[in-house]
Amino acid sequence: MKHLFVKHLFIRYLGLAAILTLSSASFGGGLSPLIDDFSDASNNNLGIPRQFLNDTLAGGNTTTAQAVVQGIINAKGEIIPPRGQPGWASMILPLDSQSLPKDASAFEGVRLLIKINSGSMSISANSTEITNFDYHAAPITVMADGKFHEVKIPFAAMKRAWSEQTPLNTKTINSLSIVAFGLQKSAFDFAVDEVSFY
Repeated sequence: MKHLFVKHLFIRYLGLAAILTLSSASFGGGLSPLIDDFSDASNNNLGIPRQFLNDTLAGGNTTTAQAVVQGIINAKGEIIPPRGQPGWASMILPLDSQSLPKDASAFEGVRLLIKINSGSMSISANSTEITNFDYHAAPITVMADGKFHEVKIPFAAMKRAWSEQTPLNTKTINSLSIVAFGLQKSAFDFAVDEVSFY
């Protein structure tokens, strides 16, 4: 009789553990690898609106235009840099609606399905530990052949541009940025099908 009672308690414990595990996975216990497949016109797959910024904040005249069509975001424009500075246009994919840090340490890096028709591009992992906007970034290089390419960029390959080289703390990332940039007036044109961790 005692054996049956213990067995019954153990089965109930297993059921409770399974429910808690599912709840944790469903309600933010872990960061989903898929960040954006552009199935929504304005929000990423975490339900957070994408953001777009360019160098007009710093005195530049860069122009940008974006459109989501059939699960692909197309972005194009013209880099017109501020005097003595690089020009840039950035698409930001937040990981948290309040800009709080998320733990991405379970992943090795960032995966993109991207087509670059023209321009220079980079991807950055934006950590809340970085306060001077010199986030850890890496160039995105693919052939301009009109086709989408899978690009995997390890976190370890991301470097800061002008600051001391510090390791990226993958437990403090709050967004990813895809950035078109140039040192002089130039056009950019790219499309992204998917952004995820891997």
